[in-house]
Amino acid sequence: MAKRLNSEAGFTLTELLIVVAILGILVAVVLPNFTGILGNAKTNGNSAELNIVQTAVDAKLANTSATTTTAITVATTDMTSTGFSLSPSYMRSTATKGTYTVDTTGNVTQVATGF
Repeated sequence: MAKRLNSEAGFTLTELLIVVAILGILVAVVLPNFTGILGNAKTNGNSAELNIVQTAVDAKLANTSATTTTAITVATTDMTSTGFSLSPSYMRSTATKGTYTVDTTGNVTQVATGF
């Protein structure tokens, strides 16, 4: 019983410092890669949403046999407004993350990103 009280098992300070240093190195290597992945995801999300809105405008023009549309010069996220009128017939969502404008030829421009 006396032996058990005198023996102290555990990690030394040096061992703990080595583990902390290794974890710090791993974080330093992984963190920039992770932030790069997030940046790419946001860029891809904004690009995909622009393509969705452009496709919806093109589908609306084709469905109505129109070659021009009413220009929307004030950037908006509302896809149900009188100018866009894309939801629910041409888009599932009524609002977008970014803001968009449309010229008279149906070309959609992304004014502000939302992701």
